Amino acid sequence: MATIPHSPQTIADDFSDYPTGDGKPLAETPIHRDNLLDGVKTLEWFFADNPMVYVSGNMLVYYEEGNRRKHVSPDVFVALGVPKDKRRDAYFVWDEPRGPSVVIELTSKSTRREDLSTKMAIYRDKMPVPEYFLFDPREEYLEPSLQGYRLRGGVYVPIESINGRLPSQELGLELDRNGEWLRFYEPTSGGWLLTPEERALAEEEARERSEEARERAEAQREQERTARQRAEAQREHERTARQRAEEQREQERTARQRAEAQREEEQTARQ
Repeated sequence: MATIPHSPQTIADDFSDYPTGDGKPLAETPIHRDNLLDGVKTLEWFFADNPMVYVSGNMLVYYEEGNRRKHVSPDVFVALGVPKDKRRDAYFVWDEPRGPSVVIELTSKSTRREDLSTKMAIYRDKMPVPEYFLFDPREEYLEPSLQGYRLRGGVYVPIESINGRLPSQELGLELDRNGEWLRFYEPTSGGWLLTPEERALAEEEARERSEEARERAEAQREQERTARQRAEAQREHERTARQRAEEQREQERTARQRAEAQREEEQTARQ
């Protein structure tokens, strides 16, 4: 597929004469475009904690130093052992620790010859790329619609499926299709990598669960505060009742003492 043109001034001076776009559309169809963007973002997220894995796509990759015409534009690619913190508007294989480790092309009937012949030969012979995957989301011609190749002795050998998925030794992931979507499965965790939309939804649900938990905790704390206040009020009521009872007893003692004194006075007066 094509690349979006970038300003050549953003590239290092040594590469200022190399174009950063070919002027072609980003993708053949919206589903090709969305698979491209999801693929890049999903793999970026998976390798986010590894500073030496570069993930990109829809970018011109130059593979012959000094030749501005020798380039290819992978839809999605991953370069292992390559720092991700370097600013790039194009990828120059000779200026990097290595070329792409994995390339994924979102193929269609209109790009069939390019993806199966021209690009495949470049990835195999010129870079070379250890693993090459093709995905035909609309099932226009490729059978099966997801295929993978691994470089062995200078030849691309078809990757055999495991449990219906294509394993990538380079990525440590397995590729599969789900309807029109390319998905990535992580065998070590036994789960599918979330797409950006799924991840956003999961994060929103997590925020909602966290907010609900916070509200429940606050309600529990409020209940405990109310219970403590009621207990304190009850203790205060009991203290007041005890004081009143003590006052009543004191009044009765005083009354008995007065009555006793009155009787003594009367008894003295009779004597």
